[in-house]
Amino acid sequence: MKKSSLYEIDGDKIKRKNPFCPRCSSGVFMADHGDRYSCGKCGYTEIKNKE
Repeated sequence: MKKSSLYEIDGDKIKRKNPFCPRCSSGVFMADHGDRYSCGKCGYTEIKNKE
């Protein structure tokens, strides 16, 4: 996956699409699996809210 696909441009600002892993550090993106985010490096998983 290209790093450029993890960002979007909103006017003159750049926004991340996926969150960073809270365990690993900023720079390690979590994968979006539809109902959850997970880190491929350490295995940390966050369940998405159904709101």
